[in-house]
Amino acid sequence: MHDLKHFLLLLLLPLLLVIGLTACAPVRVLNALASTSGGHTVDRNVAYGPLARQALDVYTPTAAAPAGGWPVTVFFYGGSWNSGERADYAFVGSALAARGVLTLVADYRLYPQVRYPDFLRDSALALAWGLEQAARLGGDPTRMFVMGHSAGGYNAAMLALDPRWLATTGHTPSELAGWIGLAGPYDFFPTDNPDAQPVFFHPNYPPNAQPIEFGTLRAVPTFLGAPVNDRLVSPTRSTQALASKLATAGTPVTLRIYERASHTTLIGAFSPPLRWVGPVLDDVLGFVAATPAATVRRAGTAVAPPVRHAGD
Repeated sequence: MHDLKHFLLLLLLPLLLVIGLTACAPVRVLNALASTSGGHTVDRNVAYGPLARQALDVYTPTAAAPAGGWPVTVFFYGGSWNSGERADYAFVGSALAARGVLTLVADYRLYPQVRYPDFLRDSALALAWGLEQAARLGGDPTRMFVMGHSAGGYNAAMLALDPRWLATTGHTPSELAGWIGLAGPYDFFPTDNPDAQPVFFHPNYPPNAQPIEFGTLRAVPTFLGAPVNDRLVSPTRSTQALASKLATAGTPVTLRIYERASHTTLIGAFSPPLRWVGPVLDDVLGFVAATPAATVRRAGTAVAPPVRHAGD
């Protein structure tokens, strides 16, 4: 009887997880499974800036590093710039690290503490920290990727496409090997999302605040993924339109549209129980593996500042 119950639980778990994730339930099950999956270690609560929300977790592969170090990804989660905690996305860091990608999952300040563009300034600091610390952590600074889902996909897009944000840290987007956006809002003004409206001063939206505005410029290699049906972010207006613009400008673009995914399960598919939703993890890993190293590297990044932990 115990074995039968265990079998039925495993059989129903994917469905229960989909229902739970769609209802915005906690992702404790995904993270609990990730914590036992092995293949990585975690260094938590590492500060990339002086403020409480300027902290990240480092997921390091336990396998031997390749020559030059592991590829590195800095991941930003979604939540309409109103909510989110890096601890909720341990399953993303674990999945990538277990497959050989050194992964930094970063917090950033949220509304109402801040509005646009302060969360972009935080994101730029986190990415700059990754660029400067990559070699010390066992990563390859020339194989740096910035990645995000939903609102975090917006953050990643702006760092990769608009040089203003990394410029404040002494870096440029050309130091990146590429960037990865999953169901990000790249063209969304005016927005009917009540959570996002005050973040962007609705109806007085700031100029040059949408990734689509920078799509006509050649950028670093790009991976864009989205569900066919997304009730929160239009895959046609945002993902497909940005992919088209970037490709026309000469940017290498990989576009993937997933039939079984929703806005939420697109990122949930990084966890083993939801990988049946679509090969999102494999597609992202394939993009990372196939993307050449960046040819630009800021002088002096070989010497990194000491690591501080939040609260030190």
